[in-house]
Amino acid sequence: MSRTDPPNPPMITGYVPGTTLAAGTVQRLSCTSTGGNPLATITWFKNDKKIHSTSKMTDKSVSAEISILTNVTDNQAQYRCEATNSATEIPLFETVTLNVHFAPEAVKVRAEPAELKPGIEATLFCDAASSNPPATLSWWRDGIPVQGLPMQLKKGLHGGTVSTIELKLNVTKDLNGAVYTCQAMNEALQRSVHDALTLKVLYAPIFDEATLYSTVGVENEPLVIVLRADGNPGSITYTWTKDGLPITQSSYSSSNDRIISEGSMLNMTRLSRHDAGVYTCEAVNSQGAATVNITVSVHYPADIKSVSQIGIAEPNEDALLACTATGNPLTAEHIRWERKGYNIDPKTVTFDLKNQTSYLVVERATREEVGTFQCIVNNGIGGEIRQDTMLVVKFKPEMDTSPSLIKSASNIGEVGRLTCRCKAAPAPNFTWSKNGAKLPVNTSTKYFAEYHKSDPITYTSILLISDVTSSDYGSYECGARNDLGFSTTSVKLDITSAPDLVSSLTVTNVTHNSVTLSWVPGFDGGLPSWFRIRYRKIYDETYKYEDVSPKNATSYTVSGLERNTDYVFSVMAVNKIGQSKYRPDDTKATTLTSSEVGELNVVSTEYVETSDVSKSVTLYVCVTGAVLVLINAALVACFVLKRRARRLKEQAGQSSKSATIEMYAPSSYNDTMTGETLSSVSEKSETYSQDEGVDDRQPPPIPEVPSMANRHMLNQQTETYLEEGGLLPPPLDYPPPNYAALDAELARTLPHAHRATPRDQQYSTLGRTGKQNYVAAPSPMPPLDGSYYNMASDRYLSYPPLIGEYLQQQSGRTPTPPQQYGAQPLPKPHLMNGGVPAGSPSHMTSPPLSYGLDGLDRPSAGGTLRRQRLDKMAVPPPDVTVLHQGNCNQHSQMPQPAPIKQPQSILKDPSRHKYVNQYGSPISSSTPQNSNSSQILTVQNLTSDVPQYGTIRKENKKQNVTIDESFNKRSETHVV
Repeated sequence: MSRTDPPNPPMITGYVPGTTLAAGTVQRLSCTSTGGNPLATITWFKNDKKIHSTSKMTDKSVSAEISILTNVTDNQAQYRCEATNSATEIPLFETVTLNVHFAPEAVKVRAEPAELKPGIEATLFCDAASSNPPATLSWWRDGIPVQGLPMQLKKGLHGGTVSTIELKLNVTKDLNGAVYTCQAMNEALQRSVHDALTLKVLYAPIFDEATLYSTVGVENEPLVIVLRADGNPGSITYTWTKDGLPITQSSYSSSNDRIISEGSMLNMTRLSRHDAGVYTCEAVNSQGAATVNITVSVHYPADIKSVSQIGIAEPNEDALLACTATGNPLTAEHIRWERKGYNIDPKTVTFDLKNQTSYLVVERATREEVGTFQCIVNNGIGGEIRQDTMLVVKFKPEMDTSPSLIKSASNIGEVGRLTCRCKAAPAPNFTWSKNGAKLPVNTSTKYFAEYHKSDPITYTSILLISDVTSSDYGSYECGARNDLGFSTTSVKLDITSAPDLVSSLTVTNVTHNSVTLSWVPGFDGGLPSWFRIRYRKIYDETYKYEDVSPKNATSYTVSGLERNTDYVFSVMAVNKIGQSKYRPDDTKATTLTSSEVGELNVVSTEYVETSDVSKSVTLYVCVTGAVLVLINAALVACFVLKRRARRLKEQAGQSSKSATIEMYAPSSYNDTMTGETLSSVSEKSETYSQDEGVDDRQPPPIPEVPSMANRHMLNQQTETYLEEGGLLPPPLDYPPPNYAALDAELARTLPHAHRATPRDQQYSTLGRTGKQNYVAAPSPMPPLDGSYYNMASDRYLSYPPLIGEYLQQQSGRTPTPPQQYGAQPLPKPHLMNGGVPAGSPSHMTSPPLSYGLDGLDRPSAGGTLRRQRLDKMAVPPPDVTVLHQGNCNQHSQMPQPAPIKQPQSILKDPSRHKYVNQYGSPISSSTPQNSNSSQILTVQNLTSDVPQYGTIRKENKKQNVTIDESFNKRSETHVV
């Protein structure tokens, strides 16, 4: 039998007593026992509770190991290891106690009392769970630390400590919804836990401090009042009342209710001035109620309640006028007094706010103060309200001597009516007399008188003469007498006749296409009369007429006028016997350029209608219009500057030089032209320029005739010279001949496309240079008969022959119509060697030039004669085709050219008006004239259906022809 021995006491390793463990860490403990037969059995216990372990055995020992995940229960827990075998009666053991740090598992916040109300003191408690070491507590509100009472500690579970902290609060409604947080921190482990409490403070409704206690509405407009009340609990009931009477709630309202309530909102759909007053809103919840009063003021337009009654003031005494108004608001600034042509001193105006009455004191009233004063009220809501009141100061009668009153007419056997009218205060007494004898008015069957009062100071007496005879014709005297004097006037009775001349004609309104006229009629001749308007453009002799309707009207609007055009107007009166003369054409008006700019509106200030547009809207429109005008002006200025810069740049790229050229056929003399030197002609006419490097001896090719599609543009651009009323044949539709190749003397000069100055630039320089200019010439046309202008044919130098003539010569075609052109080409004995007499110096020889048919700025000549539009009458240049004394120096012995037989001129053709191009514009030619009888001829392009009128007057041997310049038509002036 084997022997048994007890084992050695066990030993625990893995933990040093006194060491602190952090909760959550793993701790391993090992228990070893040696010796013993048999080997010992090892068992682990935690606080007397057996726990699982892992055993390992060797030959002489045995061990058991445990792994511990430390937690709060391990603090101060006892772990015991026992070793036993069959030889031991009492187990051998070894123990170890752990020390563990742990944070509080939770923290709890509570309030006492549980129901918070304003005005009480409440305590907040924060309790933290057991912690080792003890947790540190703190208070926070909205992230900001709050100081609480000192922290209290007491023993807790598992060898830990429980911490407690308090916070005292004075409860107000502002604490409702406030969040308080308590934090428990274990400093050793740097771990914390939190808890928060949202305060709920119960309180009665309180209206928002931003609530407006008064509001303003406008009559006939909606007004909505919305209030806001705050309370806890948030279930609040609102009630609206006015003057103690409840206002209908929306749930019980009908379509007729203008004022309804819906919760905290009061809705007034359409205000009335009677809705003004105090409205009360009450808010109620479980904690109580609150009320607020809202004062509603209703603004409404000002109106005039009454004005002073008409009274008569004594001369040189103070007169008082009163005007009582209503409206809200209404102050002294909202009432004013006006009178046309009368200056009212503000010091003489007072305002009584209580009575809402404005008083005007007219100091030391005289006859000049008699008239209508206007009381005007306007408080910015609606429009102005005006009402007249009459100030009457006593004065002697003043007789009305209007042309329509100082005459009367009636035929024999009819009833004569003589009207006598005067102004007076007080009312006058009328008397009628003839030849110094007072008439028995209203006391016989012959004379009767009617009495009328037109206004407070205007009185009329009408004398009726029954069964008029020839002895009744003549002058009657009407007398008017009152307390301040006596006045008389004469009224003439005559037989009926044509009306007298209208006494005056004025323009009262102008728009872009109409003019409104007003006139004062003369005596109507004793019969009903009507009026006829006559008008024309200021430079046109053709009148238009319009009959005025209704017949008794004294104003009329003439419409259908052209924009930006000057017109003159006249008027005459007509009755069944005859008509008066027209007034002189001295009434002028210019229509506006554009209807967008605004119409000129001339209206009497005494009859301005009320407007519903407020002053602010009017001001806004005015400011907007002014801004648009300024923007427009800036754009125009930018455009002008840009165009000017472009012209300067173009001019800088050109080199020009001054030159003079022959505008007409040269004289037989070489060194000088007739009357003046070429340079003097250049100085008086214009400056010509040629591009350097261009061979002006070689004429450019003749441009093609424009197509029919472009003919209208050609007609609009071509500028012509034409005798008054003259019309020329239309242009042909095939290219013109090369005149330069045919005869050099037929060539004329036109602007070169690369040399001529732009026409707009010529216009801009016309006023600065003071020199006269010539417009661009059209196609060469037949010459005029010199005898038509009293010129000797031997001194007349013709222009090139007609196109029709040349074509007849070239192709044998008969020009159409042949009777309009000369039968034979012009003889040319005076021109040789290209238009220069034989023997002339070489520097006088001119290269052949070609001549274009169109008036466009295209290459049409070898030279660069610039012809510009004339805005003013030009000074006649010298006739370079006629020789004058003093110009024949070294060639005075040269023979004179043979006399030229002048072909028939189309200007004398009685049927020349038939030839107009297909676009309605007459074809014309420039017209050379005799220099001994300088003439000024103004010509324009008119459509065939508009006649041309002119008035010719001779002054200082110059003949002026003034021609109308129609709208969108161009008028040129050429001086020969």
